[in-house]
Amino acid sequence: MNETIKNTMLFGIVAGLIVIVGYMQNWSSALYIVQMGLVSAIMALGVNLQWGFAGLFNVGIMGFVALGGLAAVLVGMKPTPGAFEAGGWGVIGALLLGAGTIFATILLVKNLPKGRLRTLIVLAMLVTGFFVFRSLLDPSVSLIEKINPAQYGYLGGINPGDGKVGENYDLFVLLAWPLGGLFAAGAAWIIGKTALGLRSDYLAIATLGIAEIIIAILKHEDWLTRGVKNVIGIPRPVPYELTLQNNPDFVERAASLGFDPVDASTLWVKVLYIVLFLIVLLILLWMSQRALHSPWGRMLRAIRDNEVAAEAMGKDVTARHLQVFILGSAVCGIAGAMMTTLDSQLTPGTYVPLRFTFLIWVMVIVGGSGNNLGSVLGGFLIWFLWVQVEPMGLWLMEQITSGMADGSALKEHLIDSAAHMRLLTMGIVLLLVLRFSPRGLIPEK
Repeated sequence: MNETIKNTMLFGIVAGLIVIVGYMQNWSSALYIVQMGLVSAIMALGVNLQWGFAGLFNVGIMGFVALGGLAAVLVGMKPTPGAFEAGGWGVIGALLLGAGTIFATILLVKNLPKGRLRTLIVLAMLVTGFFVFRSLLDPSVSLIEKINPAQYGYLGGINPGDGKVGENYDLFVLLAWPLGGLFAAGAAWIIGKTALGLRSDYLAIATLGIAEIIIAILKHEDWLTRGVKNVIGIPRPVPYELTLQNNPDFVERAASLGFDPVDASTLWVKVLYIVLFLIVLLILLWMSQRALHSPWGRMLRAIRDNEVAAEAMGKDVTARHLQVFILGSAVCGIAGAMMTTLDSQLTPGTYVPLRFTFLIWVMVIVGGSGNNLGSVLGGFLIWFLWVQVEPMGLWLMEQITSGMADGSALKEHLIDSAAHMRLLTMGIVLLLVLRFSPRGLIPEK
């Protein structure tokens, strides 16, 4: 079968499954699958850059996604009244002091000769810097978190608009998407400078640990993200449903098409998000394809396949690994900012590194590692299964047990087991693909 026809058929099958959901359930659910499928495809593209292009085993994906979510808060939300005056300057001063202490320590380590004296000086500087840092940070943080903690208790963001839910859309929040990529890229640079020299399994452990650290910071630094109290009401780049429902022109158009205004507003908002997300995906896919077929992309694949041979040919393996690690992480950060904007809230407790990292890796492996179109296909297919398998499993179990007596222990057990259908299905799909198409549904050329 021709490759183009095969790929078109695969995407057509996934599209058909989503259309079936629209007819069998409702179109809101179908459009939600498309929304999150686009975001998942972007995350899969980022991981494919790292693993498919360069063979870097990064399992800290959720840390970079969480940094994208932080960018949505810092850009989308208004500054908390009085918070910066109360302790903002103290926090900034403490962070600068901490960074200066680390920088000065690095200079001392480089310039002083090895020995006990250098160890003692470095230790004294770090201990002193830590206590001075905390003495400046803690009072400032306390002052910020005391400002109306039920509603604020954090610094807020930089949005100059009103940012009020239900009144209007706010295009300023779109700046959070590239900024989320920059946040993730900065963190990836720091991580890469310290961890990319590790063997692949140790790199995986390091990235997972760093992702846990990032998420722990978001959970516990209330002055920055409100912690587990969550930041809600992040402005959206599309109109709110209530605004559309109060618009006579929109209501009239919806009625002329046979839609209830409430349903029409929900569907229209989802469509607008899909358009925005699709634009981002197409731009990133085009850039990834250009990178894949460029001399830089060919060099990365050569390094992936044989580092020793590539290094013998004069290629700087570490520098290239750092480049692609930063780029892939930046893509994940963009997806994280998009997802937080879609939800209109930042909930640090939902970033579960192992669970969702596993899901993104399944998307890349099933779609086809090293193939950008395969990553996009895997993103849509696996997200569809993740959302739909549990209700499908519940329906199946109800049909199987329909002839059993009510109160039967076996019937209750089978119905309760439907909750585990997601992970079971992911495992079965992964095994089937690895057995019959080990290079993925759309393999790398």
